[in-house]
Amino acid sequence: MTRFFARLGAGVLVAFAAGLGLGLGLYLAGLRTPGTTAPARSGPAAATPEEMQQAFVRVADRVRPAVVNIATSHFLRRQRPPGTEPFSGNPSFKDFYDRYFGQMPPGERERAGVGSGVIIDDQGHILTNLHVIKGADEISVRLHNKTELRGKVVGLDPKTDLAVLRIPTTEAARAAPLGDSDRLQVGEWAIAIGSPFGLEQTVTVGVISATGRSEVGIVPYENFIQTDASINPGNSGGPLLNFRGEVIGINTAIVSTGQGIGFAIPINVARNVASAIVAKGRVARGWLGVSLEPLTRELAQALGAPGDKGALVARVLSGGPAEKAGLLPSDVILRFGDILVEDLQHLQRLVLDAPADRQVTLRVLRKGKELSVPVTIAEAPPERQSPS
Repeated sequence: MTRFFARLGAGVLVAFAAGLGLGLGLYLAGLRTPGTTAPARSGPAAATPEEMQQAFVRVADRVRPAVVNIATSHFLRRQRPPGTEPFSGNPSFKDFYDRYFGQMPPGERERAGVGSGVIIDDQGHILTNLHVIKGADEISVRLHNKTELRGKVVGLDPKTDLAVLRIPTTEAARAAPLGDSDRLQVGEWAIAIGSPFGLEQTVTVGVISATGRSEVGIVPYENFIQTDASINPGNSGGPLLNFRGEVIGINTAIVSTGQGIGFAIPINVARNVASAIVAKGRVARGWLGVSLEPLTRELAQALGAPGDKGALVARVLSGGPAEKAGLLPSDVILRFGDILVEDLQHLQRLVLDAPADRQVTLRVLRKGKELSVPVTIAEAPPERQSPS
């Protein structure tokens, strides 16, 4: 986890647990107004407390075999003792040591960090956070049955803080089912599994608090799911699940100054990143070639925009797709193809997700008049961290 961390208080946990049983009963048994008789139902009878409990047990049993503990280590580089630096005409200290005592003693190994991951296919690919494995010399992956395997880095994506590892296939490694994060609704159940503080296979429960969170300041590409399911250092890279046991997000960070404010990368984003890394070893993203500014209410009124939805073009970069298409500074981009642009961050995500060489028609407001501007999205140069 990024160093953002806070721990839920015991009183909060007790209160939450009490509400959990009530909420799950309403979810499974159907909503009732106090003092009224439940309507006749042709379906199954209302869930008993034991059945409610078993619902969570089934999710945990289904997914825990796909959740792994990731331990990283790096080697401490030994420095030469004073006076042993090589000089002309004499062997180096290493040559001297190798000649009389065999090879230099191996560098000491230091455990650098612990995180989580989730197996996503039958080829042994694992999704986790980049910050979990960043700078590691060795990556050890421990399965739910305590089997330890060496993890190999397949590829990294700094823009989303995601990484894909691979382990040898084994019968003990089971892939988790992936859900559809675009269909999430605020208030849905959220279940986190991971290794907080190294406590492997820990299961916690909460709800989806919000979706589409941006401007959090963690990575350039931000479209987070917010949850109050308890996550802590070591949960990073582990799955956030829905009530059906499908992965809907990759747990990434929490706010240290609050309680129950955690962030997960939507699985639809993570799945696209993982697919690109597995296929090509990297993620190719779209580029428009503009600098953008938020469209405030005051700017929208000054420019004659119908509302405050859209993104304002502050600068058009020379030689980029926007310049070739004829976009101008002070243009307001209202639509990206058929999609209404909510704000600057929304447009950035749309451009980054667009494949290179795709032609998109932008709906643009210029000097109070709307016009259509066809533009061919290019592949973002390596140094570009956003579509601007």
